[in-house]
Amino acid sequence: MEKKNKKTIKNFDAIKTMREIRDKLSLEIMDMTFQEERAYLDKLLKQGGVKI
Repeated sequence: MEKKNKKTIKNFDAIKTMREIRDKLSLEIMDMTFQEERAYLDKLLKQGGVKI
């Protein structure tokens, strides 16, 4: 059986994007208390229209 190497060009890299978002968020909440972090995340969810 012969294997063919197919190379696909990615237009969107989900892993890279997820890591960038996670790293940015981590920097923003780094020095917050739990209550501050919770309020910040609740605010982001309300603004962005993110569905839980």
